[in-house]
Amino acid sequence: MDIVKLRIFCSLAASLHFGRAASACHVSPSTLSRNIKQLEDSLGVSLFQRDNRSVTLTHEGARFLVFAKEVIQQWETYQESLLSEAEQLHGQLSIYCSVTASYSFLYEILTEFRGKHPGIAIKLHTGDAAQSISRVLAGNEDIAIAAKPDKLPQGVSFKPINSSPLIFITGIHAEEWQVREWEKIPVIIPEEGLARERLDQWFKLQGIKPAIYAEVKGNEAIVSMVSLGFGVGVVPQIVVDNSPLAERVKRFDPQPDLGPYNTGLCVLEKRLKSPIVNAFWQQLSIEKFVPD
Repeated sequence: MDIVKLRIFCSLAASLHFGRAASACHVSPSTLSRNIKQLEDSLGVSLFQRDNRSVTLTHEGARFLVFAKEVIQQWETYQESLLSEAEQLHGQLSIYCSVTASYSFLYEILTEFRGKHPGIAIKLHTGDAAQSISRVLAGNEDIAIAAKPDKLPQGVSFKPINSSPLIFITGIHAEEWQVREWEKIPVIIPEEGLARERLDQWFKLQGIKPAIYAEVKGNEAIVSMVSLGFGVGVVPQIVVDNSPLAERVKRFDPQPDLGPYNTGLCVLEKRLKSPIVNAFWQQLSIEKFVPD
């Protein structure tokens, strides 16, 4: 398999747009189309369903995407192993985290890492923390900062860097809701992830049918909506502590115990064979971040 063709295929599979994929791969749209056609001819199947309006992966294309990512990762790991014999590592490391994690933890980690390995380029993606582990599992990222789920997926390693309680918050000037009237209190909850799972479990145990005002992606967005007085939200304490809106929200007491929100690095165990990924992983000192 031609690694260049596999990279082009993966880029198109991610964007589902020939123009954007061609630009990302630094090739012309015609070159991209030709490479995809050559791949399809060699495989004897259609990888994409195309019409004038959209591009989608076929069933065969989705299966081939898993194979292509695996081959690319193995190739990169092999290249890195050859380069690791040199004085410095060279290559690229892909990291995913929330905005809060990027300045709460990542700055210090990357400052030290870049000092030791200036030849490694960092490719940083930020977004909803709830998607961190799924992006690692899908092979979209090498490393992610994630909340540790109650059950860690098989084949994933986790290294803790922080523990923070999940707290209920409300706007500083919001209506004073009665805590015993949960069915009347507008609640702003995350769409998915550990906080959502814990919150659903708590409401179920209490026999409460919550009045959900909004389901939101990202803890930072929940703080923003709560600060505007739209309802009560649940986020990790560390998100509030680092938010520019911290003075516009307050704790909603009494606080139910939703358990700890443990944050850390997660990686596919097989990716630790990569000298670059392993260098980043081994650099992190647990004691440096997690208090006794």
